[in-house]
Amino acid sequence: MFKKKKVSEQEEHNKMADNAENQEPEYLKEEIEEVNEARVNQVEDNELSETDKLKEEVAQLNDKYVRLFAEFDNYKRRTNQERRDLLQTAGKDVIVSMLGVLDDFERADKAMEKAIDVKQVKEGIELVHHKLKSLLVQKGLVPMDTKGKTFDADIHEAITSIPAPSQDLKGKVVDEVEKGYLLNDKVIRFAKVIVGA
Repeated sequence: MFKKKKVSEQEEHNKMADNAENQEPEYLKEEIEEVNEARVNQVEDNELSETDKLKEEVAQLNDKYVRLFAEFDNYKRRTNQERRDLLQTAGKDVIVSMLGVLDDFERADKAMEKAIDVKQVKEGIELVHHKLKSLLVQKGLVPMDTKGKTFDADIHEAITSIPAPSQDLKGKVVDEVEKGYLLNDKVIRFAKVIVGA
């Protein structure tokens, strides 16, 4: 009986301890609710701040995109303008350098009117011709050497073919009707040739 009483006292004590734990004072309940509410607010604030951060990042990326697009558009306009300017003045330096040759031709023309000696006129014209050729060579113009070379459709234009005067001239250029020219190693005029058949 004594044991029974002790066990029941122990059970009662445990029940009271459980009740004490489960029964919190009113001020603790309010504090717990405030802490829980603060946590909920903090989570909501974090979600709002995450949204705000994402919105700000989107705005920055959009601004960056708009600026980049504007820069590219300006670049296109500028390069198009530079290209137009270049095309309009591309031959300017060649034309300016050829003005001296034009002046020499005008002097030669005046000299021919007064000239008595044809030999002097011929020498003057040869000088102007040599000056023009050297000026064009300085600008990158090179005449093609075609006579006796194998016919090449990439640089030659065959006007006609004739029977080859000798066996070694078959398929080769026999005569040149119009000289061909290269400008900086690119064909600007094909040589018009007669090919041996």
